[in-house]
Amino acid sequence: MATEIPIRAASLTQKPLRLHQQPGALRLSALPPLSLYVHLPWCLKKCPYCDFNSHELRGADGTLPEATYLDALLADLEAALPLVWGRPVVSVFVGGGTPSLFSPEAIERLLADVRARLPLQPGCEITLEANPGTFERARFRAFRAAGVTRLSVGVQSFDDAKLKILGRVHDRAQAIAAVEEAAASFDTFNLDLMYALPGQDLAQLDADLGQALAFAPPHLSLYHLTMEPNTVFGSRPPPGLPDDDLASEMLDRVTERTALAGLERYEVSAFARTGHRCRHNLNYWGFGDYLGIGAGAHSKLSFAERILRQVRWREPAAYMQKARAGQAVSNEHEVAAAELPFEFMLNLLRLREGFELSLFVERTGLPAGAVLGALETARAKGLVDFDGLQVRPTARGFDFLSDLQALFLEVAE
Repeated sequence: MATEIPIRAASLTQKPLRLHQQPGALRLSALPPLSLYVHLPWCLKKCPYCDFNSHELRGADGTLPEATYLDALLADLEAALPLVWGRPVVSVFVGGGTPSLFSPEAIERLLADVRARLPLQPGCEITLEANPGTFERARFRAFRAAGVTRLSVGVQSFDDAKLKILGRVHDRAQAIAAVEEAAASFDTFNLDLMYALPGQDLAQLDADLGQALAFAPPHLSLYHLTMEPNTVFGSRPPPGLPDDDLASEMLDRVTERTALAGLERYEVSAFARTGHRCRHNLNYWGFGDYLGIGAGAHSKLSFAERILRQVRWREPAAYMQKARAGQAVSNEHEVAAAELPFEFMLNLLRLREGFELSLFVERTGLPAGAVLGALETARAKGLVDFDGLQVRPTARGFDFLSDLQALFLEVAE
């Protein structure tokens, strides 16, 4: 007589395993550090070069839906907690848009909500992006009191004519006043500058750089203006853009003058004094994990057997509606093992000091042999120094970083 196996009642209602709970192909020995990114998507005006998920404030009164958006962020965070439960957070970055349009009270509530639900490491770096407008500058000290530890000020240029071309809403005087206020309110802060601007020559770059360095900033980010797809400049580039030779001369001038001012170039576009490197960005560049909440935010999350990427709904109204319904994520996918060498090197090769090859094994769950061939090719081309254990981009590798990174794209093909 056959024995009948009883069916457990629970199995009739059991939910299917989520993607991160299913068996996977990787074997990660340890999880990387975890950061939190919070996206506040509104700004006063969309800049013609900007390809971030930013939206101009519109409507009769032009007010922000602060409370509604914060409710959505909280719902988003709470729904994501099972994916990061118990993991300490090493940094928080509030980006946009223009986050400094939000009131200090709103930022204080946001950070309180985060602290109540995530274990922040002692001394956790909390960065807020800000713009130099007079209205926002008046809030800098209040942001510090709300719990922000680091301010990143989007100056871009101190030249009124260049600011107008870039579509910025502030002028030179407001930029100077904002940096002075940031220096008075924060122990560490960052200035964003751009170079290779329309009509810019070396003398104008020197003037911008000299003004920035006069404040002795702890951290400086310098970005080459690029014509990104799906932007106004992407479809209608402004006249007078410097050619590649002039842009290269500008970068040489930047690296020379920042070094003389005591700022170390520790990443392709980042310069810092000792003790002031951006921990949040270092975690990105180190192929660490990050949970992104807010409209259009991206996440990279590691588990024992896989690495997942997520994207939130992009349009703010849709995001708020979906997040409050527990559906903030618009799509997610598992990163294929074949894609990991390029993704890892896309980040780590940006670091001047390089990395140990063992970190590749730890962060990707792949054997070192997956990239040894490409590393040998890069060494033969003079793009990296590699002794079998340590990988470090050479000066030539830094100058031709895209070519260097592309060698690892071929690994996946």
